[in-house]
Amino acid sequence: MGDFNLALVIVAVVVCVIVFLVNVYLLVNYQHPDDANQAYFPKFVVVLGLSVAAISILMLPADVANRQACRHAIYNGAVDFTIRHLSSSTTSFPSTWTFSSGQPCIGSDAHQCSAFSASPSSEKTWTMRTTFPEYVVALATIVGSVLFAIFGGVGIACLPLGLIFSFIRRPKAVITRSQYIKEATELGKKARELKKAAEALHQEERSGSKGRKFRKNVKEVEKELFQLEEDVKLLEEMYPQGEKAETTWALTVLGYLAKFVLGILGLIVSVAWVTHIIIYLLIDPPLSPFLNEVFIKLDDVWGLLGTAAFAFFCFYLLLAVIAGAMMLGLRLVFITIHPMKWGGTLMNSFLFNVGLILLCSISVIQFCSTAFAYYAQATAAQEIFGHTLESLRGIKYLYKYNVFQIAFVVLAGLTFVYYAAFGWRRKKPSGRFQLST
Repeated sequence: MGDFNLALVIVAVVVCVIVFLVNVYLLVNYQHPDDANQAYFPKFVVVLGLSVAAISILMLPADVANRQACRHAIYNGAVDFTIRHLSSSTTSFPSTWTFSSGQPCIGSDAHQCSAFSASPSSEKTWTMRTTFPEYVVALATIVGSVLFAIFGGVGIACLPLGLIFSFIRRPKAVITRSQYIKEATELGKKARELKKAAEALHQEERSGSKGRKFRKNVKEVEKELFQLEEDVKLLEEMYPQGEKAETTWALTVLGYLAKFVLGILGLIVSVAWVTHIIIYLLIDPPLSPFLNEVFIKLDDVWGLLGTAAFAFFCFYLLLAVIAGAMMLGLRLVFITIHPMKWGGTLMNSFLFNVGLILLCSISVIQFCSTAFAYYAQATAAQEIFGHTLESLRGIKYLYKYNVFQIAFVVLAGLTFVYYAAFGWRRKKPSGRFQLST
């Protein structure tokens, strides 16, 4: 058991270091050049927020792993006892317990187990005040659950399908120099048109005109600018330049192959997630523990193997939420989301997305603790989200009738149908130019 605890401590430390380094890497590569060598406090907040979001989700698998080593628990909360009180005369728990297959009671005296023989009418319901931190978590979970149901439901489908269809829409071959010049000229014309439109909108804004038509035109210009950036990136991929042009093209091809492989693996995980939600959460009684049983069997192979798979499914759900937020914000213009651009993300966009991730991460933990209640039983997260949260007045009905789970599955199905029908097509710009591929 001591060796298991030591391995768990090492894994926890290594994961925390990796999460921190990855977040620093993302910050450095996504930040806008104008924010280089300045805005250090917002950058610290970004790295801290991303680390807290990732580690908080991974704490649930850590709690499950720690449960297996509860004799030498690393932190409190690994083992919980929930006792149902019945209005009957009972004595205190004995210091030593004896169990046998024919003895349903604790101890040798029958009156020590009067709860076992009590009638159902003797059961009482206690009403008690929740603590302030639990109440704050409950409110944050409600808000986060709404966003989670929308973003997660869309993202669970668009994350793998987006990678697969990106491979399908990939450039098939390198274009000639004359084709490159022609396409670059057209893109230059479009860029000048957008510049004139942006200047006109700027003049209109300075004159105080910010009506509905103005906001609509701003959105149209933003969409055109985003599409122009995508076309420029595609053109650069289709005509690599420099001394290492062949190497660049080879890396481009390998990159799209990697997207295809990751998309297939992600699709398998997404289908497993949706299937698990349907057969374990939405059908009463559950048809099968499904993924819960898979994790348990993996634990039988090696103590941390099931925990690692559990952590992967939890973290994948957070990635799906992020993918759904970006898809809705930039593709469908459902709400305004600050875009995350490689080498072009301003700090205000970083902070907005970090806040969104932090808000949704609480709901991801709650959702995972519910979806894997059989595997994650006797954990601190299940005590908070599975018992306290689902017992609060008013709020409990949202979870009792699986409102968020149903919305999640419905949106996942609709997104899958949408992507199957339209996702494989290359998005055409609304302007008069289009890349000829």
